[in-house]
Amino acid sequence: MNNNIETYFEKYKSLRTEIDNDSKNLSLEHSKHMKCKKGCDLCCMDYSIFPIEFYSILNDFKEKNVNTGSSHTEEENVCVFLINHVCSIYEQRPIICRTHGLPLLYMNDNSEWELSACELNFTEFNFNEFTIENTLSQDKINSKLFMLNKEFIADFQDKRYSEMDLIPIKEFLNKK
Repeated sequence: MNNNIETYFEKYKSLRTEIDNDSKNLSLEHSKHMKCKKGCDLCCMDYSIFPIEFYSILNDFKEKNVNTGSSHTEEENVCVFLINHVCSIYEQRPIICRTHGLPLLYMNDNSEWELSACELNFTEFNFNEFTIENTLSQDKINSKLFMLNKEFIADFQDKRYSEMDLIPIKEFLNKK
């Protein structure tokens, strides 16, 4: 594999680690309101991800000999890696999956800040108590990921992706 591509994978993993650390800290801070646990799969949907994520995760699968399995769900809009209510690729899961359940701030189409949080979490919480310090900035995360992806696709061997292209997670099943 191209050394330049490997560099992008390392940058992606570094971003993923940063997000994991921020998510862990917020999970601890909000632990009494978090209902997320093994078997909770309300957020395990059929997402699409940037090429940088797709190819970095695919590389992890190959390096670690991860079996993506063939007993994936046929349910529409459910992640193909959700097996018996458990994520079968948890260690390699995309960034979107790493932030679910936590309070996320983002700018809506009307340039107003909105809060997103799992409907199972924060049922007894005053939403006015959320601040920039006790939420994740979804826009900041997405911006970093977008910029890294932009660099990655510029160097990608066959230039088949544009900045806005996303790859469905279920495409991993076609890359065995």
